Amino acid sequence: MSMPTSFADLGVSTPVVDALRSRGITNPFPVQQMVIEDVLDGTDVLVQSPTGSGKTFAFGLPMVERLDSNGPRPAALVLAPTRELACQIVDEMESICRARALKIAAVYGGVGINPQMKAVRKAHIVVATPGRLEDLIQRRAIDLGRIRILVLDEADRMLDMGFKPPVDRIVSLLPRKRQTLFFSATLEGAAGKLASAYTYKPRTHTQAPEHRRKADISHRFAAVGSQSAKLSSLLTELEHTDSGRTLVFVRTKRGADRLVKKLKAEGVKTIAMHGDKTQSQRQKALARFERGELQTLVATDVAARGIDVAEITHVINFDLPEDAETYTHRVGRTGRAGASGEAVSFVLADQRGEMRGIAKTLGVLDEYHAGVGHGGDQNGGGGGAHRGSSKRRGRKPQGRSNGGGHQGRKHRSGGGSRNGGGGGGRTYSAGKGRHRR
Repeated sequence: MSMPTSFADLGVSTPVVDALRSRGITNPFPVQQMVIEDVLDGTDVLVQSPTGSGKTFAFGLPMVERLDSNGPRPAALVLAPTRELACQIVDEMESICRARALKIAAVYGGVGINPQMKAVRKAHIVVATPGRLEDLIQRRAIDLGRIRILVLDEADRMLDMGFKPPVDRIVSLLPRKRQTLFFSATLEGAAGKLASAYTYKPRTHTQAPEHRRKADISHRFAAVGSQSAKLSSLLTELEHTDSGRTLVFVRTKRGADRLVKKLKAEGVKTIAMHGDKTQSQRQKALARFERGELQTLVATDVAARGIDVAEITHVINFDLPEDAETYTHRVGRTGRAGASGEAVSFVLADQRGEMRGIAKTLGVLDEYHAGVGHGGDQNGGGGGAHRGSSKRRGRKPQGRSNGGGHQGRKHRSGGGSRNGGGGGGRTYSAGKGRHRR
């Protein structure tokens, strides 16, 4: 039996279908095809699906269909691990909420609490990070006793970030008779136990790594002679990444600020995202990046959590990732929703053993050897880091697609064919095992 091919076939109402169409969204993604009808039926669901697969609408569309604009508020709660993800969920859902005369509000830390207290009083749907939600609960600013639908989005990340105790406390305040929608990159281990504890007779869906949904990411490793030489290598890379946005990862906040200052001196429009930036600054930076006003964003690992922007065609590991999990999280910002992408990693001589171990764990050891070599020679293969000439100071933004990184956009192919000597032809599925996106 074939899956429904339109939102209307899945049971989505005409006003919501029209709201989607106005944004250029007409065809459901696979995870939406799998999940929406079950949610409309009122059953609990467990969904294993990677970030960037379209899961926001998988729970968001049937949620707005099941809520009554004249009913009690709030009636639905979405728990998310980060401020950025909470804001993105609200941004995605606002238009479909309006189509059903529903109000939605985001609740997260790092900004004033009073405006959020006012917003949740009117909201049918609250999207919250656990810490700030507990602040509102303690202030008696929100009553969770009438919640009909609970969504745990990226539940595995909430566990990774240590949010299980507050999530347990929050869930204990919800009605036992509710619908629970559990979304995670894995349903094994701690995430699976949590899913069993929170749901009742759920229907389970696993989004298999189908070929057309596979993360199409090429990997390239470049030997760099010194820390100071990284800047030249980065500038050369940026001269060859003009078909899409580039996300550059560094390890520290100070390192991010220093790199941004150096890039601006070379004529590169960029901005830093890290934990010392206010929430407003981070949102503005992300919005400029998403609109294409900035071609390059420099981020630390913590600040990058929740970034879900289409047309990030290149991820550059300016600083070495701490481990394979961090590498996977970083490069998972590209190659999304069927698009392809390229990951480039700069490797200093004293980092070769560590980077080789990460590459071996992820099954991209051939690419590592092609770029860095097998021995200890610091010049062992450039990985294509120094390609061609660079007109750095006069660099201007290339013509890029405007608009957000949402479903329905046309994705650029993202440059896997522009590899130099890096030999980065292999791709891997980020949804396999612990290598989650």
